Amino acid sequence: MSPSDPAAMAPDWNEVWKSRQKQHELSKASDDPSHDWNRKENAERYNTNSQSAYDDRIRLTLDGLDISRDSRVLDIGAGPGTLAVPLAPRVREVTAVEPGAGMVSTLMERAAREGIANISCVQKRWEDVDIARDLSGPYDVVIASLSLTMEDIRAALRKMDAASRKYVCLYWFVDMPFWERMYADLWEPLHGTPYYSGPKADCLFNVLYQMGIYANVEMLPLSKEYRFTSREEMEVFFRKRFSVKTPEQEQIIDRYIASRIRTEGEDVIVSGDSTFAKIWWKKADAA
Repeated sequence: MSPSDPAAMAPDWNEVWKSRQKQHELSKASDDPSHDWNRKENAERYNTNSQSAYDDRIRLTLDGLDISRDSRVLDIGAGPGTLAVPLAPRVREVTAVEPGAGMVSTLMERAAREGIANISCVQKRWEDVDIARDLSGPYDVVIASLSLTMEDIRAALRKMDAASRKYVCLYWFVDMPFWERMYADLWEPLHGTPYYSGPKADCLFNVLYQMGIYANVEMLPLSKEYRFTSREEMEVFFRKRFSVKTPEQEQIIDRYIASRIRTEGEDVIVSGDSTFAKIWWKKADAA
């Protein structure tokens, strides 16, 4: 490869991903309990919101998968079963990898309520999964939907590719989702330090490209809403999320949220739209 070759001059996109992910993690509040997925109440709130707010995303995702009733699917970062539960009746089996104890409990309870018996769970981070010991692959389809928070994304992708015998389908953010735009707007006024967005789909595509995986890309709409039974419940939630502790901070966040809420009956809703990408490839030796 000559020095004039554009590929030789390109950055190591895995290192770019690592840098952006580290900065993003440092932007988070260390005392924010809302993303502790070991806590059942957080998992149940996420599950309730996802079943209403993500209907379109779930439909687009499931309808876009090349699956049959005989397919075996691996769902990485499965959460409370946002995809795994509606996917399970369409396939032979789903293995869900999810580290959060609250998420796993919520997923299995939801599956039991709906009479679904073909989902199994591996309660680990994807980084800690041994695909030979912890999984029963290879799988027809490997999915990671809005769960690509691994620092070493190249290692994570290699493991996903190794776990699949046909397809790998990734879903990741193209622009800032609206909840991240809230952080970008509020973090510096609240805490005096800038907010750093995490790596996006452009970086992911380039990591795959440098791995020799020339993935297909499709842009899809992403909507998200937070729904509360009262304004007071909403205020408590967002004050915890943004680590608000002083009256001055309360005024900043309350003014910001007030211009973005709507009501439906008794419910108070904060919502927004953005774009996410489906990035997928077929294994070279797939039948």
